[in-house]
Amino acid sequence: MTENLNDPTEPIRMRASEYPEVDEGTACTQNSFKAAKKAFLYIGPQGGRYKAMFKLTDSLNEAEALAEEAPKNYEVGKNGWVTARFSAEEPMPEALWQKWLDESYATCFSKGKK
Repeated sequence: MTENLNDPTEPIRMRASEYPEVDEGTACTQNSFKAAKKAFLYIGPQGGRYKAMFKLTDSLNEAEALAEEAPKNYEVGKNGWVTARFSAEEPMPEALWQKWLDESYATCFSKGKK
């Protein structure tokens, strides 16, 4: 796949696809990533911007604080799903998406909540 330098989701999608046991698919206009039959990332374009949805546990407090500071960019939903919205000009901070992606992937293998 040729890397699109204008698409800020490219490095996130590439990293997600490198985890063991990952199945990549689509859900509407979003790319979906699953492991152990559980989704851990939905990502793609939305309304002229991009969005990424992560399944979080330990970082929920951090996500809630970001949602209060920047409600147009972060939203905490049900069951630990957190949505980040960003653009090519203002991409999601790399350290943040890497942390959230690792955590989200790990939820696929944790016992209890789905």
